Amino acid sequence: MKAIAVIGATLLVPFSMTAIAESVASTNRLSTLTVEGNALYGMESSESTEGYSVDSATIGTKAPAALRDIPQSITVLTNDYLEDRDLTHLDDVAKVTPGLRTLSNDSGRSSIYSRGYEYDEYNVDGLPAPMASINGTLPSLSAFDRVEVMRGPSGLFNSTSELGGIINLVRKRATYDTQGSISAGLGSWDRHQLSADVSGALNEDETVRGRVVISEENMPNEIDGNENKDQSIYATVDTDLSESTELSVAVLHQKKDISPANGYPTYSDGTLANWDRSTFLGADWNDFNNEMTDVFVDLTHEFDNGGYGRIAARASDRSTDFYYAFTGSALATDGTTSLNSTQRDLEQQTLAIDASYSQPFATFGNMSEFVVGMDYKDYDTDYRSGATRNLVSSINVNSFDSSSVAYTAPTYSSRVQSSEKETGTYAKVTFRPIESLALIGGGRFSWYDLSNDTTTLSTGAVTSSSYDDNGRFTPYGGLVYDLDAHHSFYASYSEVYKPQTDIGEDGKMIDPRVGDQVEVGIKGSYNDGRLNSRFTLFQLTDDNRAASVTGEDYSEATGKTRVTGAELELSGHYEQWEMIAGYTYMDTENLEGDANTLFMLMPKHTINVWGTYTLEGDNLLQGTELGLGMTGMTEFSLARGSTTITAPSYATVDASISKDITENLNVSLNVNNLFDRKYYSRVGSTTTFNFYGPSRNAMLKATYRF
Repeated sequence: MKAIAVIGATLLVPFSMTAIAESVASTNRLSTLTVEGNALYGMESSESTEGYSVDSATIGTKAPAALRDIPQSITVLTNDYLEDRDLTHLDDVAKVTPGLRTLSNDSGRSSIYSRGYEYDEYNVDGLPAPMASINGTLPSLSAFDRVEVMRGPSGLFNSTSELGGIINLVRKRATYDTQGSISAGLGSWDRHQLSADVSGALNEDETVRGRVVISEENMPNEIDGNENKDQSIYATVDTDLSESTELSVAVLHQKKDISPANGYPTYSDGTLANWDRSTFLGADWNDFNNEMTDVFVDLTHEFDNGGYGRIAARASDRSTDFYYAFTGSALATDGTTSLNSTQRDLEQQTLAIDASYSQPFATFGNMSEFVVGMDYKDYDTDYRSGATRNLVSSINVNSFDSSSVAYTAPTYSSRVQSSEKETGTYAKVTFRPIESLALIGGGRFSWYDLSNDTTTLSTGAVTSSSYDDNGRFTPYGGLVYDLDAHHSFYASYSEVYKPQTDIGEDGKMIDPRVGDQVEVGIKGSYNDGRLNSRFTLFQLTDDNRAASVTGEDYSEATGKTRVTGAELELSGHYEQWEMIAGYTYMDTENLEGDANTLFMLMPKHTINVWGTYTLEGDNLLQGTELGLGMTGMTEFSLARGSTTITAPSYATVDASISKDITENLNVSLNVNNLFDRKYYSRVGSTTTFNFYGPSRNAMLKATYRF
């Protein structure tokens, strides 16, 4: 912690601003702008502002910035939106978010994609942690106020993350006023939810505040024998050390217990079969367990000159243990296939630290801002894994009984111990030469160290590889020009690089992937900022992707891909409406090396629409909220060798109704897939990973607030 203190002390010393302070003091207009800057740094929670809109976001910047001032594609999903749609896991949110794609599995262990690339990290209040569907490390959302999504490279503050972007979860904070809620829900397939949330001051002068959120749910799908239990407890204590300094300390513990189903096989030619959606092709002992504990420390200080300093740290401990059977061969015409198994025992410790300082300053009668900072992350992972082919050599799907699969203890064939460390320094300046124009420039220097040891457990043989990169620079640039009072044109250029663990001919890890993106668009803000729109065009290029070498067992960094697309989005409040709607077009082109087959799973056209309308009038229906939405995409496919599996396009409709029975009691009903559309939400191979989307299902929920 000594190093943390030194970093924090260095960055929290404000830069000399004597001349600027004198200018601000002598100019009323500049003084007003400084106050506005301070107010923006103190961004309110979406709980308190309510509705589907927020004025600003923290993703893509270290201090809150207005959505129109961030020259990239940003979507903020507020507390009201998450509650109205009854979205409890991050991957469930991604299924209905414009521009995102979820490769479905059990909730909490799906893969999330943006612009063709998988999110492999998520942030909590700007602090990163690895996210992997295979390990089930996608969080539930009971502890979070809102979800902020940025699409495209985030190289300024997350240089080694995927090219798809970053997702930031903003923690719920303790409130000054005493408040609380108790919620219970019952739904299809024996689903149930229970949660309690209590917050308020812990002393008379309200300088110390606390909050506890507890939730438990079992949200299985319709497949026979499936379970998906999730328990979460979150506690935070927020303390005002002075009028301008706040310390927040929090703990989040989450636990998952899943009986997984791994999807269905296809026929050998890739033709999708027609299954009863309750069919389970696995063993009744299938089991998946995940446990995560995160500790957060967050210290912020607002300086008299308008500066804002923050030191934050997050430490996490994760464990995953799974063993389950699934189909291991294509479906024969007589209805037979085989069963394989997979098993893993994982321990992972992560640490993330960030220290930053933001400062507004006057230029040519306008207010500009700079941000400087340092960060550090350390991911240490240790797991044993194994797989068994032909665990059961032949089953007939027409008469299969999961209890007939004999249990044998899991065996492990390899052990992987890996370490990933990155230290970075970053700086960004938002410069306003005139009131209507913001020029944004910045860069990041990163020091990266990766090591990997793989042990073959049967022989004890160890294969080691490593990679380090010192002082890698990733630039960032952008501009925002206000066209009028409601619209801004923006453009940005961003880069990212990502080390790869694939081994080259020389026995070393191949060169990192590098990518860049150019994005332009127009953002709109209406209804006093409560309704926001966005039109975006982007082109992303990815170089050095690992490609196999024909006839060899090593890889080369020869893959190159170009992704081009457009996005439209409208979100927020208008009269009696709350809405979020989006359309995405994406086209991918393989330029060199092996084709990235995952891109085939990204449909060219997707649409996500959801809106609620609140009834008015002096009658019993007054205040009733009606919700309606649609999610749809064009066909998508996946090629495995000479076989291609194609899923048809589909669209589903969701609906809801909500009513305040009393001042404190609300009752809601959500119905998903209202017209019971049968469709494939994901395809994987001829052997497994072909999933149906859920059939029509409902959740009835009651919430009491005090």
